[in-house]
Amino acid sequence: MYDSTSMHLDQLLRLMTDRGASDLHLKPTRPPLLRIHGKLMPIDSEALKPEEIARMVSDILTPAQKRKLEENLAVDIGYGVHGMARFRGSVYMQRGTLAATFRRIPFQLPDLDGLNLPEVLAELCDLPMGLVLITGPTGSGKSTTLAALIHRIAKRRSAHVITIEDPIEFLFTDDVASVSQREVGTDTPAFKEALRNAVRQDPDVIMVGEMRDPETITTVITAAETGHLVFSTLHTNSATQSIDRILDSVPASQQKQVRVQLEQVLKAVVSMKLVEMADGQGLVPALEILRATPKISDHIVKGNTAAIHEELESSVAYYRMQSMNQSLIALLVHGIITYAEAMRQSLDPEDLSLKLRKMFPDIEEQGGAANMSSPNDFSEILELQQYRKLYEEQEERHGARLAEKDARIEELRGALGERDAQMQELRSRVSEHGQEMDKLRNEYNRMKRESQEKVDKLSERIKELNQRLLSEA
Repeated sequence: MYDSTSMHLDQLLRLMTDRGASDLHLKPTRPPLLRIHGKLMPIDSEALKPEEIARMVSDILTPAQKRKLEENLAVDIGYGVHGMARFRGSVYMQRGTLAATFRRIPFQLPDLDGLNLPEVLAELCDLPMGLVLITGPTGSGKSTTLAALIHRIAKRRSAHVITIEDPIEFLFTDDVASVSQREVGTDTPAFKEALRNAVRQDPDVIMVGEMRDPETITTVITAAETGHLVFSTLHTNSATQSIDRILDSVPASQQKQVRVQLEQVLKAVVSMKLVEMADGQGLVPALEILRATPKISDHIVKGNTAAIHEELESSVAYYRMQSMNQSLIALLVHGIITYAEAMRQSLDPEDLSLKLRKMFPDIEEQGGAANMSSPNDFSEILELQQYRKLYEEQEERHGARLAEKDARIEELRGALGERDAQMQELRSRVSEHGQEMDKLRNEYNRMKRESQEKVDKLSERIKELNQRLLSEA
């Protein structure tokens, strides 16, 4: 059992890292809690006292952060432990006492290829301009995915990347790109002010940690309009909800203008959530992916957000979009998650059940296993089904062609049989004609011999008569 009276925050953070926990919760009257594989579990320790939590957080807060905590009764901080990891912390008041949560952020930047994400997300890093939103509830992997996108850009694009965060989480280093990181409260007073300054700092890519208020939202959209590629996050559960949230954040008189702006700048919305794996050994992301196709943009500018979801689900094959239910189906079919977990995480379980009955009527909880590059990419399943359909259609066409050829062969065999019979009849007729010719030839020769004999006899008779006439004369 750990002694909480002498425990330092760094010890708890190290324990959190050693056990592979994502979060640490400090709350009076309870032992420290670790979130491991999505579940909160207490460590073997005495319950924390209010003064112990106050001592732990006081050691890491700067004077400015202490003042903000006193003024706002909450403060977000970034804290690093040398050689271990960085942590995003939130210190707040609850029931008149301090409490805190810390999320572990590895020093090593996440790589997009290693996060089990659909390959289509990599294409977002190559966009020249526009707005890309990563959305989802707290703890859904938004920050990690966003960091992976920026890390990919830093490695591949010769560009100036500016990040505006509260607090700074992942530490980026210059690679092919130059990266400038600004922290709200330390490097800039507010998101809005930092965004206004950022457009004057020759950026190519701007990353805004979160669009928290209407002013930040409108400023982010304006920055995307000026020809920059802007990434940001929202706490929403779906693409349509994200668009509605943006529209609802501005007065009704400005919503038409914002719809026009979104139609021009919005390039993609990626909505995420982390789902427990079937083996209970971790979490895997499920994603809804919306891309700005002509039809999607038309729905946005006309305010017809209700039609976006249907268009999203029907554009999987060409645009590689997918709904959350389609992503859950992909995970389920690959055996990554259970049927019960898919139903629990779905925003529309009835629709998920209907899709499963239609596409995979015999599916069980374990699902089937397949060797895919990304298990949550529904387009790969759809592609396989399309290949299967094309194969079956080709087999059907091939069978029909074979049947036609077999019928033609039988027809030709019949025709050849008839010709053979005709040839045999002709041969018989030729043979008969030959025999007739032989008879006629023999008869002709006989008549010729008889005629010649008669001529010879007549010639002899004439000769005799001539001699008699001469002798008498």
